[in-house]
Parts: sequence; C-alpha cells; structure tokens
Amino acid sequence: MPGGVSVARERSGRTVAHLVLATRLKTLREAAGMSRGEAANALGAHTATVRRIEQAETSLDEGQVHALLTAYGAGTAEIEAFLGELAAANLPGWWHPWRSVMDPWQLDLMSVESAARIIRVWEPALVPALLRTPSYARAVDSIRRPDLSPADKDRRTELLMERQKRLRQQNTSIWAIMSAAALHTFVGNEDVMVEQRQALRTALARPDVTLQIHPLGGRCHPMTGMPTVSLYRVDVPEIPDHVVREGDLHGSADVSSSLHAVSAYHLLMDHTCVIAPHPNESKDVLT
Repeated sequence: MPGGVSVARERSGRTVAHLVLATRLKTLREAAGMSRGEAANALGAHTATVRRIEQAETSLDEGQVHALLTAYGAGTAEIEAFLGELAAANLPGWWHPWRSVMDPWQLDLMSVESAARIIRVWEPALVPALLRTPSYARAVDSIRRPDLSPADKDRRTELLMERQKRLRQQNTSIWAIMSAAALHTFVGNEDVMVEQRQALRTALARPDVTLQIHPLGGRCHPMTGMPTVSLYRVDVPEIPDHVVREGDLHGSADVSSSLHAVSAYHLLMDHTCVIAPHPNESKDVLT
C-alpha cells in the first residue's frame, strides 16, 4: 500500500497520551525560545535525545521531563500536573490482559482506537469485526485461525466484545461498508447467522453506526477486490489519521499514518460510499 509501514516499526512504544505529552514538550521549548541544542545542554544529553523525546521515539523519563520543564520555566504546579499525566500514560492500557492473543498491529494501534472519533471500515467478504456477535466472531477465528487454541479463540472473542463496548462508551462512530456476500456465506451454523443478522438490524438503529451493504451483482466500485481496510480518525491535533490494510497471513496488516496513504484510502472509501446503496436500504437487505 502507498506509504505503508508496520506499526511495530513506526509506532513502537508510543501511545496517544505519550504523543500528546511529547508534542507539548516541544511546544513549551519553542515558547521558551530555546533550541533543541540548548534544551539538550540543560538536560546534559545529546541534541538527538531531545529530538527523540519530542517525537515520542523513546519513553518519557520522569527525571528528564522534570529537567526539561524546569529549563522551560514551568512552575511547580504545571510540572506536577504534567508528571501526573505522564504517570497515567505509563499505566498499562485496558487491553493489557489480552496482549498474548492480540495481532501484532493491534498492540500498538489500540491506543489510537481508544481515542478514535470515527472508524470507517471496508469489509469485502465477512461482517465487519466491530459489528460481529460473539458467536460469529468465534466461528470466524475457528475457520481462519486454526493455529490458535480454543482458549485463545475465546480470549480473542472477549477482547473484541470489550472493544465494541468501549467504543460505544466513548461515542465513537462506526461507518462500515460490507458486501452482501457476507450475508450469504455461512459462518458457523444457521443459528449463528440468524443471530448475526439480527445484531446488524439492531446496530442500524444506533446513532453511532452507519452501515452500507453493496448488493450481489452490484456495480464495481473503488474498493472491489481489496482486503479489509480501516480508517481511524482521532480528535487530537497531535495524532494523525491511520489506515490499516489487513493481510492474508495470520494477524498481518500494513498500517500507515502518512498523509498520502490516508488521503488515498479516504478518497477510495468516499467514492465507494457514493456508489453503495443508502444506509436506509440496508434494512431491506437484512430482512
């Protein structure tokens, strides 16, 4: 994909909270009229260290942060508040108990998802993950992830249900586009499919969900033939949009936050939405 990089290389060790704090440190330095070299002298470190701190390429050390804030002229109350936010950012994410069964790209992107305002998804052959029932999700893993133990599949289903719950709690909007082929592809038994259809009908009534279903025999569109693609938008100026293109191998995905890649997929998805039937027509397809 254009501009694609693995999250492990691009975002390793960084969370939304760390990125925000790192950017604030840079803003405070510039407001104090100090160069990176001068900040490095105050820290007793190399200029590259300050650059890495400001770009969140390294963990934020409390002692270094305190020294930088003091050099920038921050008051005691401001320093204490900043360090308090840093301590909170260093706590394990809510998803920590499920780390052993998460796909590699999810480990680093979950903090972005946890702050997302809207998530847009294209799913070519299955029901989008964020709209799946537990039974459907478990059945998908049973088919696509034979490498996992039954216990691990159960844990992955638990994680997905927790993700769905938290996204609802934080009022994240889900805008999903799927193919009607998913409704004609048996995943699990008939009871699983009946329950999943009902869950989609229920989701349509939620204000946070928009669902468009491309009909069988419908027009070719820009996302035709593409794998699952997700776009994440966060209402935090320091955090860029992210695009995730899932791969064929177990748990693989290309992730990018480059403006070129994100804009390209935004455009493709916008055009696909225009071609797809109106969300109100999804009710008819699901009956």
